[in-house]
Amino acid sequence: MTVSLRESMDRIADPRNLDEGVEEVFRLMLGVDCTRDSIPPAIEPESVTAVVGFGGVLSGACVFRSGGTAAMKIAAHMTGMDFDEVDDTVKDGIGEICNMLAGAWKGKLPELAANCGLSVPAVITGRDYKLHMQAPEFQLHHIYRFENARFEVTVICDGLH
Repeated sequence: MTVSLRESMDRIADPRNLDEGVEEVFRLMLGVDCTRDSIPPAIEPESVTAVVGFGGVLSGACVFRSGGTAAMKIAAHMTGMDFDEVDDTVKDGIGEICNMLAGAWKGKLPELAANCGLSVPAVITGRDYKLHMQAPEFQLHHIYRFENARFEVTVICDGLH
């Protein structure tokens, strides 16, 4: 049976699916309440971006981006450790958070969950970089916060098959 998601575009692009996925992951994995916000994350000397690709009936990516301070706070909640710098443990934690967010988002639709795989997370850190993706079929981009930490999650779909 061939699965086509074109007729499900309104359900796939529903922003509530991303909000629910973020809330679930942060509540279950970090034990914190996380809500959508309108204030962008503070600009910091170092930012952390994780990317998990989608492949199968939907191609695209889930992108997590935060400043270093929020990344260290997230990793601290995950590990129970304190961090003074964005080290490999923090990077691994942010990669895993992005992976869980991608899985939670795609899990909202059974036909997507069963027919769309995830790549291994890639994590980028630094000061001055821009992530460019080709013109998407749709894009969800939201800012979230927990405690005083803010981060962005973007789901980009560049193809439905």
